[in-house]
Amino acid sequence: MKVHRDLNNFNAHNPVLTIGTFDGVHLGHRKIISRLHDLAASIDGESVIFTFDPHPRKVVAPSETNLRLLTTLDEKIALFEEAGIDHLIVYPFTPEFAKLTYEEFVEQILVGQIHVKSLVVGYDHKFGKGRQGDFDLLKSCADRLDFQIEKLDVLLVNESNVSSTKIREAIQVGDFETANAYLGYPFTIHGMVVEGQRLGRTIGYPTANIDAMDPDKIIPGYGVYAVRVTVRNQAYTGMLNIGSRPTVNHNADHRTVEVNLFDFSDDIYGEPVEVVFYHKLREEQKFASLDALKEQLSQDRINTIFYFNQDK
Repeated sequence: MKVHRDLNNFNAHNPVLTIGTFDGVHLGHRKIISRLHDLAASIDGESVIFTFDPHPRKVVAPSETNLRLLTTLDEKIALFEEAGIDHLIVYPFTPEFAKLTYEEFVEQILVGQIHVKSLVVGYDHKFGKGRQGDFDLLKSCADRLDFQIEKLDVLLVNESNVSSTKIREAIQVGDFETANAYLGYPFTIHGMVVEGQRLGRTIGYPTANIDAMDPDKIIPGYGVYAVRVTVRNQAYTGMLNIGSRPTVNHNADHRTVEVNLFDFSDDIYGEPVEVVFYHKLREEQKFASLDALKEQLSQDRINTIFYFNQDK
């Protein structure tokens, strides 16, 4: 896959393109990507994703503080490559770009620079200044500028529309059975291990405090989770607690992410880790004593091991 951060040297044969932020690159997005591949193959063309950096809301509504992303740009790039896309355009979303009408975007960029042959959009496609560009307007542009246009219906999973919003809602309550089913892969956080208070060591459950690499990355709701963590190219089972300590973490919700890795005792401060979420074990709670906490942590460990062993 070729990644383009501008269009100066862009060149694709019979480009078949789709546009969007694609947060999560979930199953709904995969349906669009699959159709993109089919259309490209039918005209001996190449598949093209047109997405943005930064997220448009950070430019058009900079005062908003509730943006929470399912995937960072690096994670999206990896998912697009895994999906077999030929070209990924990561277009700079600037205030000037935001002022373009949909007709100007289509004429100047899609046709004028990319030379699009076919465009695939989702059922809820809206684009351009004021989000005025809908399918009907796009169809009129396609007829006038001589390219093909196709709209896909909503994808249903378990009779529920797949959307980034519904996945975020599931993650916030710790419903990873739903979130991961809609994503088509387990929800993941990439982060760095940072200095914590080291309280876990005093009770026999040392934890690694993880800071998400992107402050806009969504952090699951408070609770204890069964996870797998990759560090130094090796995967470990662990139990992870998400709580609140505003002076420590830098993610937008100031949530602490602390994981106890089973059968692991190395010092990994300052090292990158990948945390994959599978199941919520319980809600976060306050204990009357350290002994009560240790007893619960022992049970959490048993429950985590049982969860990962039940499919074997």
